Amino acid sequence: MNTNYIKEIKFECQGSSNCCVSRGTYGFVYLSSKDIKELSKYFSISTLQFKKKYCERTDGYLHLKEINMNGNCQFLKGTKCSVYKARPIACRSWPFWKENMNPKKWNKEIINFCPGIGKGKTIKIIEIEKKIINDLKNETLIEKERQI
Repeated sequence: MNTNYIKEIKFECQGSSNCCVSRGTYGFVYLSSKDIKELSKYFSISTLQFKKKYCERTDGYLHLKEINMNGNCQFLKGTKCSVYKARPIACRSWPFWKENMNPKKWNKEIINFCPGIGKGKTIKIIEIEKKIINDLKNETLIEKERQI
């Protein structure tokens, strides 16, 4: 993980909902069994019911269905996440994904894309690394749970 170039980052979500819209290489919201369990509990339905209603598989990976033509997440209501308390781990860890922590990508793409960067409270590198590690663990679980 290349986070040596930073010691801390100011970040506070500004509610732009930019991160809740499919674009380019950021498409599907892939889900692990942990994500499914939390979302199912939030809706008070079984994990099977949740998967049937809200998910589909692509190349063996389970992800939220993309039902909106504009790319908006199905749980985005206006600019607010309607499942915020149960949102998937990938959503919780944004913008602190390993692939975003490359200095060129961070400075060219992420800062310009996410209006919350540079605002709000200071997040120390130890907290950023925890978010990255949690996201990577979830990605590993998603890969392990992939059905081919």
